[in-house]
Amino acid sequence: MSVDASSQEETAASATTDPARIRELLLANLFAVFSERDPEQRLQVIARNYTEDVIWTDPDGTTHGHEEMNEQAQKLLDRIPDFVFSAAGPVHVSRNLGVLAFNLGVREQPPAVSGIDVALVRDGRIARLYTLLTAEG
Repeated sequence: MSVDASSQEETAASATTDPARIRELLLANLFAVFSERDPEQRLQVIARNYTEDVIWTDPDGTTHGHEEMNEQAQKLLDRIPDFVFSAAGPVHVSRNLGVLAFNLGVREQPPAVSGIDVALVRDGRIARLYTLLTAEG
């Protein structure tokens, strides 16, 4: 690979893995997607922030694409009507990967569930999302 091609590749990679954008995506994932109870609003955010071929894997299974992700998020929210998400620390970024710990539970009570979202970002949008539960109350 020539120096010019290598330099262009690095420039393109850095533009799509901007740490500020990855932080923004992880926070939007938590608050504008998984805390949003209006399915139309949530789908608009999903369309802006996730690739069309996004794959999300969590303990309930794996979804493919915007519509499935929106439907699965709605099912989750329907099961926990009084619960709210909160960030359990800052977003950590390494190249095109972002990680955010979260808590889930009734407001002003100890969390019922804690977990971690891991997002792989491609072209400035989340392409793969993995949700791991780390503690259940």
